[in-house]
Order: sequence, then structure tokens, then C-alpha cells
Amino acid sequence: MPLTPANNNTAPPLVQVKNLHVSFEQFGTAISQPVKGVSFDIQHGEMLALVGESGSGKSLSAQSIMRLLPSHARYQGQILWAGEDLLQASNSRLQQLRGGEIGIIFQEPMTSLNPLHTIEKQISENILQHQQLTKAQAQQRTLELLHEVGIPEPQKRLNSYPHELSGGQRQRVMIAMALANNPKLLIADEPTTALDVTLQEQILQLLQTLQHKFGLAVLLISHDLSLVKRFAQRVAVMQQGEIVESNHTATLFNAPQHPYTQLLLAAEPEGVPAPITQDAPTLLTIDNLRLWFPIKKGFWQRVVDHVKAIDGLGLHLKKGETLGVVGESGSGKSTLAFAITRLVSNTQGTIVFQGQDLVPLSQKQLRPLRKDLQIVFQDPYGSLSPRLSIGQIISEGLELLGLTTQQQEQRVINALQEVELDPESRHRYPHEFSGGQRQRIAIARALVLEPQLLILDEPTSALDRTVQKQIVELLRQLQQQRGFACIFISHDLKVVRAMSHRVLVMHHGVVVETNEAQQLFEQPQHPYTQQLLKAALATST
Repeated sequence: MPLTPANNNTAPPLVQVKNLHVSFEQFGTAISQPVKGVSFDIQHGEMLALVGESGSGKSLSAQSIMRLLPSHARYQGQILWAGEDLLQASNSRLQQLRGGEIGIIFQEPMTSLNPLHTIEKQISENILQHQQLTKAQAQQRTLELLHEVGIPEPQKRLNSYPHELSGGQRQRVMIAMALANNPKLLIADEPTTALDVTLQEQILQLLQTLQHKFGLAVLLISHDLSLVKRFAQRVAVMQQGEIVESNHTATLFNAPQHPYTQLLLAAEPEGVPAPITQDAPTLLTIDNLRLWFPIKKGFWQRVVDHVKAIDGLGLHLKKGETLGVVGESGSGKSTLAFAITRLVSNTQGTIVFQGQDLVPLSQKQLRPLRKDLQIVFQDPYGSLSPRLSIGQIISEGLELLGLTTQQQEQRVINALQEVELDPESRHRYPHEFSGGQRQRIAIARALVLEPQLLILDEPTSALDRTVQKQIVELLRQLQQQRGFACIFISHDLKVVRAMSHRVLVMHHGVVVETNEAQQLFEQPQHPYTQQLLKAALATST
């Protein structure tokens, strides 16, 4: 078992995980053991990062501290909280710790937030459960938290529901909930996954400030090694349920010992897409696209203002071309994807796809075009039905093509192989996969229909660097083979640069700059583009 380097702090650790084994049982028999003999400790005020590929056991190890795993999970070993073994603690004791002394930020905010409750209710409910405050005091604390995590105009967001926020804004709400009761330990499971580069920096600096101010200990789970390098004091590397290397951050990054650690550190998206022909036909043209959402107030719900999610946007896309779309959370990137696929109403302007304007079409008229216009959503868990097997999810669209059952199954097998998943996994269900594996399933579901236009909304945000690199290379290879066009939405500028022929920069629903990818990255013209690139460069150093 790998040794954790000695900490100079002579005080006892806040958390000690000793020889932790986690297995899952079915009918009294262990069917898998995803965590095998994991040991680490966290000091007061320290940030320990757990890194590794999807499915390595990072999240399971972290969630075991609060015993959040399903009822058929079985634990062995010890998890000591200030000397108290949490594996032996009662449910009432665990309730005191959860959300109180121990906060957690989950990887997928849309599935962690209650869709029926407002943002204010969800945050204040957690505050009132653990603190003796009035509702007015809880509301004031909620506003302070929303401001701290970078929600613009938090007063206007108190009555918003999760679906009314962008992916990055939902993640910030999750962070606010986790910090609500000033915990001693914060378990941050991919806390910056859905955030743009400028906000990633703000959130990690916020956590760092809280570390120093309150002695907050942080267990950071992340695939973003550049952020780990800059903010964590120690790093533990996990592979297939075991810690293969653990060391102080500077030592591990400068002199990695284990071959797997060396592989992780060397994994960066690279290269450029194959050039498209100059005479490639135009597949998609958008002109003066507007999508405004009304703000209603008062008893009669009169419209007093609008949220201008997209305001006068125009773009064109050629067959076989990839257009990267970048911008901060809430800039309108995902709304653009929903507008093109007609998943939102109130769209104004023109969206001409394969010579046909999609805006005036009814949903029935759009149905035949869906095969050629596919989207991969940001949140793979929320977009995959928990009631269907992976094979059923991927083959759902194939049923409309008139294929035999055998032909459908072969297409599913081919699609799973293309995204580097075991074809036998088609008999399993989404909850049995890691976040990164679920994203690959979502990509397979879109590719199986062989679309002409593939829209990817943050497709690599939940993936570790090694898998990001594989997915980027896979998408470029498939694009070259099949010739589909691609709109690639991401806050990860390294991935955008490796994927895109051209890049479009959005800010508050407006296009502020668009150019060939190489030229935009080397000579950005707009101050906002320059700001984005500067933040991306800072996080990579």
C-alpha cells in the first residue's frame, strides 16, 4: 500500500481514511469492489486533491466519508473524524455532520438540486436545519453566499428554479449550499467542471481564502490538473480503486514516480482538425437570431423586462467544419444550441439548415430533420433515462429508421466501440457508470444516427484529461470519415483549440468576436476575448 508523505503539522488530522475497501453486494454476494485499501488523511486547513481517470474510485472514496453510497454498499476499514469512526456512527450523527460540519459539492448539479424548489428555499433550508436563525436572517445569508460564489444580481435569482440557470450558475448554487454552514471539511467533487476559466479561478481562490480564514479543509476531486497544481497542498493519484502515488503537489508534478501519474501529467488535447475544402457547401446559416425570456412581476405577472439570452446573433457553418463557441457561464452558449435544435420557443430570426428555415416549422415538421441534427447535452446523467439500459438508450432513435433488431444491435455495438466502451455494457444502466463514461454513452447515442450536424454542449467537461484527449481525437477522426459539421461549445479553450476550425466568442448573448481558430488564439482583438485567453493561460501554468 502506498505511503502518504509525512505532514509537518504535528496536530492530529481532521480526517483519517485507513485501509478503506468499498464493495457492492447483490443478494448477499459481492459483485464489485471499486475501492481497494485506500488510505489518506487531511489536516485542518489543507487541500488534498484526489486525481485519476473516470471510474478510478475517486468519488466513491470521498462519498464514503459521509456514507452517501447506496444501501447495498459495504465498507471495510476506518474513517476517523477527529478520532470518531464514521463507519460506526449512527444515522442521526451522520445527519448532524452532513451539510453542517461536512459540506459536499456534487459533480452534477442538475440532478442534485430539487427542480420543484427555488434557489432561495434550497439554500436557506440547509441553513435553518443547522443554525438557529430567522427566515429573514437565512435569506440574508443566502444572498451573501450567492454573491460570494459569483452569481450576478443575486437578489433577482432568489426565486429562480434550477432549470432557469445555466450549468455554471447551477454549479455555483451547489457551492453556496455546501458553504452555507461554514463546514470544517468541504468535499468538492469536480467543483469547477461546468465553469468557465475566469470563474474557475474565482471559485478556487474563494476556497483558498476560506481555507486560510476558517481553517477549512478541502478534499478536491478533479481531472483538471492545472488547477490541482496551483491550489492543492498534496495530491493522491488513484487508478482502478487504489492509490498508486501520493505526495506533496510540487514534488509529484515535478518528479512523478508511477507510470500512471506520468501518463496523466502528459495528457493534453493537442493537434488541429483536418482542413475542410474551400468549396464545401454551407450547411447552416443563422441570421439576426434573438431569444429573449420575459421577467414577470406583480399579481398580474406583467412583463417588466427581458433576459436577452441571445440578441442579434449571426453565424454560418460549412459541411465538415467545426465551429467552437466560447464564453463565460450565462453568455448564451447553451441557449444557442437549444435554439438551433428548436428545444426552446420564442425564437426569432432565421435558422437555415440544409436549405430549410427551422424557425417556422412545427415539432411534427421538424421530426424528419432530427436524424441529421443531433445534440450531446452538458449533463449526461440528466439526459439519460435511468429506466432504460444503455442499449435501449442508444438504439431509441434507430427504431424510426426501419432497421431490424439485429441491425440496430450491431449499430449500438459499433457506436460503443467507437467511444471506447465495452459493447457488453449495453445491458447495464446509467447509474452503474462514472460521469465520464455516461458522457461517452451520450456521444454514442448521437453518433449512432450518423448526423450531418453534431452539437456538443460541454462534451468533455466531465472527463479527465486522458479521456478528453481520446474524445477529441475520436471526434476529429469520425468527422474526417463521415464529414459531419460540428458546433463545439466549451469553456475549456485547450479543447476548443484542438477541435475547431473557427471560433465564435459570446458575451451576454452577443457575438463579440469570430475568427479562424489559430488567428483568434494568437491575435485576439476584443478585450473580452483577451480576458478569456489570459485566464486560460493562467490556469495552465
